[in-house]
Amino acid sequence: MKKLIKTCSLIVIVTLIFTSCSKDDNPADNNLFAGTYRGEIGYNSEGTTVSTENGSVFVTKIDDKYDFDFSNDDIPSIRGIEFEEGEETNINIGGSETSYIKIDESTLNIFYNENGETWTANCTR
Repeated sequence: MKKLIKTCSLIVIVTLIFTSCSKDDNPADNNLFAGTYRGEIGYNSEGTTVSTENGSVFVTKIDDKYDFDFSNDDIPSIRGIEFEEGEETNINIGGSETSYIKIDESTLNIFYNENGETWTANCTR
């Protein structure tokens, strides 16, 4: 059963990679989206601080849920985020001025706090 799940997951990832959206596509306009944003990324948790200027975040969207996978293995993924559509930029549901994920076709900004952990990103694609 585990092998079947791994195989199915691999097929989905490969499909997403080969059908990645163009740089002009806004993730909010698609039910399926895959794209890489590059720039500064960071993570802070009790006892762990990670920061890099040349990182990336691979964003996937299936239906209304977004996942954010960071290029640095020491930064945990953020999963299952939902967004409110804005005029130009989408902000995560429950976002505020002190904790947010903002995304559009060219920019990803993260200053997200949850359970004592903080993720940051200032990236473009």
